[in-house]
Amino acid sequence: ISVPEDLSLEEREELLDIRRRKKELIDDIERLKYEIAEVMTEIDNLTSVEESKTTQRNKQIAMGRKKFNMDPKKGIQFLIENDLLQSSPEDVAQFLYKGEGLNKTVIGDYLGERDEFNIKVLQAFVELHEFADLNLVQALRQFLWSFRLPGEAQKIDRMMEAFAARYCLCNPGVFQSTGGRVKTWKRRWFILTDNCLYYFEYTTDKEPRGIIPLENLSIREVEDPRKPNCFELYNPSHKGQVIKACKTEADGRVVEGNHVVYRISAPSPEEKEEWMKSIRASISRDPFYDMLATRKRRIANKK
Repeated sequence: ISVPEDLSLEEREELLDIRRRKKELIDDIERLKYEIAEVMTEIDNLTSVEESKTTQRNKQIAMGRKKFNMDPKKGIQFLIENDLLQSSPEDVAQFLYKGEGLNKTVIGDYLGERDEFNIKVLQAFVELHEFADLNLVQALRQFLWSFRLPGEAQKIDRMMEAFAARYCLCNPGVFQSTGGRVKTWKRRWFILTDNCLYYFEYTTDKEPRGIIPLENLSIREVEDPRKPNCFELYNPSHKGQVIKACKTEADGRVVEGNHVVYRISAPSPEEKEEWMKSIRASISRDPFYDMLATRKRRIANKK
């Protein structure tokens, strides 16, 4: 390294020292560049690994959904075995509720199974729905949007029972009804489905206390001095005839009802109108029943 001759000895040593430190700094910078390059390479590799894992996971989830749509139990088992789904009823219910890529008909079949685990999944699935402040038609429409009802009657019964319990829990406002020989008002929870009116004594009941088929009945608004927002079911063709219905006694026996009319008091005028509209839409006519009732009345009159 050349040094100007006009510098003093002290200045020459200082210049050499500066040049030496400069070289050390350049070497340090190059070393840091190399280390940074190595770190960036490692980061890129880690990112690629994570992306690969994510891609693999997504592929497995997609495979699990396909398996579920072909065989729901095998699909759930595949997802659990590959740590893509927890084995609790709550996690399985959440997976079905989200429904991404799942066949809604298959979801309905799986939820309707009578296995203990499936029943727990159904319960957890229903609890994911919020029915507060919805009328029955709105709540049922929301519930049925998340799956398709299966074709088996027993499966439908289990699912509708779970729905009814959840709906009653979310809507503590209930009807009161009267009828029969002793005119006393009783608090009841009602479910309208399949052209029948089911009523329950408690929200936790799995079986209805009574069933009123709406066939050949009519509905009308009535005034009652003891209760507001009243309407009643009656037989328009055969005045005074007991309505075809059944109820469960305290000892568990199922007996025929003895009501000539069913008078019901709704919690509010709005709910009264909504229920009357829904019940009216569910009423069906059966000419054979009219003919049979007329024949029975004639026989009774002859006696």
